[in-house]
Amino acid sequence: MALELDVVVIGAGPGGYTAAIRAAQLGKKVTVIEKENLGGVCLNVGCIPSKALISAAEAYQNVSRYQEMGIEIDADHVKLNYAKVQKWKRSVIDRLTGGVSSLLKGHQIEVIQGEARFVSKNEIVVTHANGSDHYHFQDCILAAGSRPMELPDLPFSQRVLSSTAALNLEEVPKRLAVVGGGYIGIELGQAFAKFGTKVTILEGGASILPGFDKRLVSTVNRNLKKANVDVYTKAFARHCSEKNHEVTVTFEAAGEEKQLTADYVLVTVGRKPNTDQLGLEAAGIQVNDKKLIAVDRQCRTNVSHIYAIGDIVPGPALAHKASYEGKAAAEVIAGRGSVVDYRCIPAVVFSDPEIAVVGVLEKEANDQGIETRVGKFSYAANGRALSLHAAEGSVTLIADKKEGVVIGAQIVGPEASNLIAEVGLAIEMGATLEDVALTIHAHPTLGEMIMEAAENALGLGIHSM
Repeated sequence: MALELDVVVIGAGPGGYTAAIRAAQLGKKVTVIEKENLGGVCLNVGCIPSKALISAAEAYQNVSRYQEMGIEIDADHVKLNYAKVQKWKRSVIDRLTGGVSSLLKGHQIEVIQGEARFVSKNEIVVTHANGSDHYHFQDCILAAGSRPMELPDLPFSQRVLSSTAALNLEEVPKRLAVVGGGYIGIELGQAFAKFGTKVTILEGGASILPGFDKRLVSTVNRNLKKANVDVYTKAFARHCSEKNHEVTVTFEAAGEEKQLTADYVLVTVGRKPNTDQLGLEAAGIQVNDKKLIAVDRQCRTNVSHIYAIGDIVPGPALAHKASYEGKAAAEVIAGRGSVVDYRCIPAVVFSDPEIAVVGVLEKEANDQGIETRVGKFSYAANGRALSLHAAEGSVTLIADKKEGVVIGAQIVGPEASNLIAEVGLAIEMGATLEDVALTIHAHPTLGEMIMEAAENALGLGIHSM
């Protein structure tokens, strides 16, 4: 006989645990089913460990920059203990996943360890170490996430790594080949380069970081060159062979076949939604040709009491998008009329320097027939940026020309990931360029550049012509 559940959430990543907590806050009895670890990919093998590694790499690289500031350090006394780096990374993960566990307990949310599959539109079976159990539910939120995509000609092995495996390496490779120049490949490639690895990136498109403005990408490209990272574009990996603790990749670039030998190959060509593991057909849930679940503006699937969020639905695979959708789905289940609105969801690349964009960008506005007013400001003209030895980068603010309402922004430079939030708030509130320009920003701060860009768009810039 099936056990009765009220709201069941399948997956405990940022989308799943957020949805569970919001549903519990609104009076629902919630059960979470997770087959691996609380926090999902993001907290355990994605966002958090990668940013911890990136931060450690940045700190290590900064030692060489201190000498320009008059801080003299004997290079022989600077050592990298990578085992300690990994231990510190693990402590960050443990602290956050432990926090998620406490939050779920605090909201009286039951957690079941196991893998869930539908057997009907109201019933699931959960397989675990001791067998399996059947559950009947009233409402369900699917937050099953995604996994690294594997290339048929470069299957994962001891030397051909997914991003998950690369984050858990016990050594810093001397040579690393990265197949895929998207955000994961660039972030991890730059991090290992700062640790001293010779990195080569193979990107199939005409540019790394496809989808981002060329002006933003060019700044990252300059830093890749400074770090002695080789980048091949329009390059296609054909196959690889492993021998004597190294791997050789055969690839095609500029019409020629080339070979690259490295200690490891990191494959970062995208992620695959975990919809094939849920038994969706038994519940009658429809997926598109990319195996993503179609949902409406309330995150509802074609089966009215089953909702889907995060990496298994259309749109960018972003943890903060999943959390946002999770709250909306939980609120709908609780009887509220919530809908999703993606105008203010930022996209961030933790490259060097960082890239962050939000809202409607200049080219998109032009394509949509929107007349724009654009203001730009350079990091090189900001006092705080110069004092941080971070003069490379720029802020671009986009507004509707007629009303002056802020509609988008793109930032490349240190702390872009944090600066973009102010513009997201401005868009959400319907703020104008004048609103932003008249907001007093503390000095000296990086945030002043948002104000300065707004002033420049109005033709009232103080610190730039």
